[in-house]
Amino acid sequence: MKAESVFPVSSVAKQMSDELRELEARLQLDFEDKSLLERALTHRSYLNENPDVLRDNERLEFLGDAVLDFVVGDYLFRHLPDLREGELTSLRAALVRAPTLADFANELEIGRFLRLGLGEDESGGRQRVPLLCATFEAVVGAIYLDQGLPAVREFIERLIAPTLVEIQAQSLHKDAKSEFQVWAQAQFNITPRYKVVGMSGPDHARQFEVQVLVGDEVWGEGQGSSKQSAAQSAARMALTRIP
Repeated sequence: MKAESVFPVSSVAKQMSDELRELEARLQLDFEDKSLLERALTHRSYLNENPDVLRDNERLEFLGDAVLDFVVGDYLFRHLPDLREGELTSLRAALVRAPTLADFANELEIGRFLRLGLGEDESGGRQRVPLLCATFEAVVGAIYLDQGLPAVREFIERLIAPTLVEIQAQSLHKDAKSEFQVWAQAQFNITPRYKVVGMSGPDHARQFEVQVLVGDEVWGEGQGSSKQSAAQSAARMALTRIP
């Protein structure tokens, strides 16, 4: 059943139609029901200022999240037959975590096409990781409803294949903090500690710089969009120093 269009017929609708065609080209897809893609791009903040718009993208986000888990899990199962369940789970988590999905959204420039309320837009919503992640999931949900699982699989696998290579090469799916802690406690009987040594960027795009120390010695430094991701980066650097 086709979903009803959520945008009134007007110059705004024509602009949206032009934008949808551009986004479809980036997605390498042609939607049969354009209103599904419209809805996937509609943040709840937009509804507050546009009473004619009846639906936001949260239900599509829910669906897309479930579809992503399955498609990524299926891809890993088929392409990495020698890996055990634990590492497959870690790799899937790395591929579907919010920063990774936000990176996919940025690669496709989805942020440019978002329908946001004025306040959300002015506060940097188009660059915010959770919002981009949620929108990407909503787009996946829209693709699934419009074109089915094979189209979703082709779309997702095109994005995750090179990312998986990078994740495995840099061990980004592993819990570097836990690994480094086990080593440091075995070698020195000391638990590493993490120290925030710098912050930069606006509130909606904050970057943290973290050091990991064993005793008073700095073993690694890392950066990330959260203290946790920066700490993981610092721990990964520390692991490379282990003889």
